[in-house]
Amino acid sequence: MDHPERPHRNFYGRLKGKHLKDSQKGYLDEDLAALSPGAVSWDDNPTRDNLDLGALFGGRDVWLEVGFGGGEHVIHQAAENPDVGIIGCEPYINGVAMLLGKVRKASVENLRIYPGDVRDMFDVLPDATISKAFLLYPDPWPKSRHHRRRFVTPEHLEPLARVLKPGAEFRVATDIKDYVRQTLEEVPKAGFEWLAQEAQDWRDPWGDWISTRYEQKAFREGRTAHYLTFRKT
Repeated sequence: MDHPERPHRNFYGRLKGKHLKDSQKGYLDEDLAALSPGAVSWDDNPTRDNLDLGALFGGRDVWLEVGFGGGEHVIHQAAENPDVGIIGCEPYINGVAMLLGKVRKASVENLRIYPGDVRDMFDVLPDATISKAFLLYPDPWPKSRHHRRRFVTPEHLEPLARVLKPGAEFRVATDIKDYVRQTLEEVPKAGFEWLAQEAQDWRDPWGDWISTRYEQKAFREGRTAHYLTFRKT
């Protein structure tokens, strides 16, 4: 059997920032493997076999966070919703290390972490298996020539739509007005319905929201947050 060809992917920018603390290196060495969702990367899963989500989370509903940053939101959701399983994807290794430290403190057992491109995860998620997805303060790629790298493009939205269950919720938070424009143009084309009925529906955060460090930075710099909720049709 021929293996699928590995795609070239260049969606994210830097993968490592400031120097890791010794404690963070310890989290990566000691904890990350046990919190892996399974064989996701092409190196470990060249035939692109699907993940067994039933075995991974015991039959619970599964949520997905795309690019969890420092992990504040995904750990909050995991702690507040022990009856669901959550997969968080983040290629920026410093953010992964930060989340692993939070996992130790919170002692959650329903969270799995993939330190890489979410498109690798899309390759191995079965169709219509994710009940909720989050895209929170994604990289804005502000230059026009880089807009194709934004998550809200067909390259990313089509596989997201494939893995979401009908009726699944997709939440997007951003402080960038042009990202809002592109989101509202592209997400409905991929098979989603925007659920806002009045202005407060996108001005006010969700009831279970926890503000992240990226959002606090946006507020300090005078930008306005937008909270967009979509439903997979």
